[in-house]
Amino acid sequence: MVATKPAARRSDLKSAMPARRSDFTSAKPARRSDFRSAMLFLIPAFIGFIAFFAWPTVRGVYLSFTEFNLLQPPEWIGFDNYVAIAGDPVFWNSLVVTSEYVLINIGVQTIAALVLAVLLQRFTRSMVVRGVVLLPYLIANVVVALVWFWLADYNLGLINSTLDAVGFDRVGFFGNEALAMPTIALINVWRHLGYTTLLIFAGLQAIPRDVYEAAEVDGAGEARTFFGITLPLLRPVLAFVLVITLVGAFQIFDTIAVTTGGGPVDATRAITYYIYERAFGRFDFGYASAMSVILMIILGAVALIQLRVLRANDSDLER
Repeated sequence: MVATKPAARRSDLKSAMPARRSDFTSAKPARRSDFRSAMLFLIPAFIGFIAFFAWPTVRGVYLSFTEFNLLQPPEWIGFDNYVAIAGDPVFWNSLVVTSEYVLINIGVQTIAALVLAVLLQRFTRSMVVRGVVLLPYLIANVVVALVWFWLADYNLGLINSTLDAVGFDRVGFFGNEALAMPTIALINVWRHLGYTTLLIFAGLQAIPRDVYEAAEVDGAGEARTFFGITLPLLRPVLAFVLVITLVGAFQIFDTIAVTTGGGPVDATRAITYYIYERAFGRFDFGYASAMSVILMIILGAVALIQLRVLRANDSDLER
């Protein structure tokens, strides 16, 4: 029995010693295999990114320095397109028109979505109600535009027929220079409101319930709770929502194309529609590419400013 003690001690020491380097080598092939599998799944997305985003962007930037009309090879002209854009009154008017659309669309949509999301959180958790709220977003934008174009028609539209029946004057929603762009903006608010609402609703669900309970114990009212707790804790979500909705708003095209066609008198000729006209109406692809580059720079700058001002990476929950 005495002779077996040293052997037992040696076996105990051996089992207590850290694993040798060779014991970890078997994990490396598994990691390499996982990496290769991940790359295999990423390759299609990477190819799609190169083919449909990276290469068109590089090509568009190059064409912005050329004169190109599909009938002859691109001819390098330097900054001539940008100089011409600086003196183009239609371009500057398109920026003003687009800014008007963005301010109305984003302002009304964000406020309405925030109110609706709070109401959904406070009064109902029904999936049916959420589905109904999201329903307009599931309809194609062209279909929504055409339906509202018919509803607001001056002569036959249901809205003007109702106004006429109750004694009010008919309104030319799409034919009036002052009303055309606000009308288009509100149509798109109706379509995208449900999607924006659900994004904000998801952010509200992430706020801990005990924060509201503590505010209630301290005697905070609804207004103070909303402005002192809900809005600050929603800042990262609101920053994300504002960035994606603003970028989308600057790219408004389909609603204008199927309703006003840029009229009346350039009142709805947004920058994207003007780019389309120069490229596919006049076949001036170099000029259109230069305007696209300017729009890309504007969107990048606005998104960066939003993220910095709203401090999207900071959350009051972590403090």
